[in-house]
Amino acid sequence: MAFGGFNKEGGGAPMAEINMVPLIDVMLVLLVIFILTAPLLTHAVKVELPRTSSQELLAPPERIEIALTPTSEFFWDGERVDEAALETRFKAAGERVADAANAPEIHLRADKTTPYEGVAKVMAAAARAGLTKIAFVSQPD
Repeated sequence: MAFGGFNKEGGGAPMAEINMVPLIDVMLVLLVIFILTAPLLTHAVKVELPRTSSQELLAPPERIEIALTPTSEFFWDGERVDEAALETRFKAAGERVADAANAPEIHLRADKTTPYEGVAKVMAAAARAGLTKIAFVSQPD
């Protein structure tokens, strides 16, 4: 760093360096202040909770397995059904549930060569019945 001297040459030129020492001092003071005050900012109330033993009562959601063959045949939990029976079963399943959180899950298994029209029919029938939880089942590599 160059400080002013008794030399008159270049004495009026601006200093091109930033003095970092005061900035570092301020940063270290702030760091010490934050280190000292951070533990004081935690507000915790010590409460001893009672201990009980109970089991969680979560009923697993109903699951409907729908399978589609390459010839667009529908299978409801392994039982072959036609399109009209599929629609009525979806309506019956939709009427059994009172709230959407407890609606049955539909697991759709379609052959890889199944036309999309069959998949669309199953999804439309489920949507008309108010069943929105649809999962596509695949086999990992």
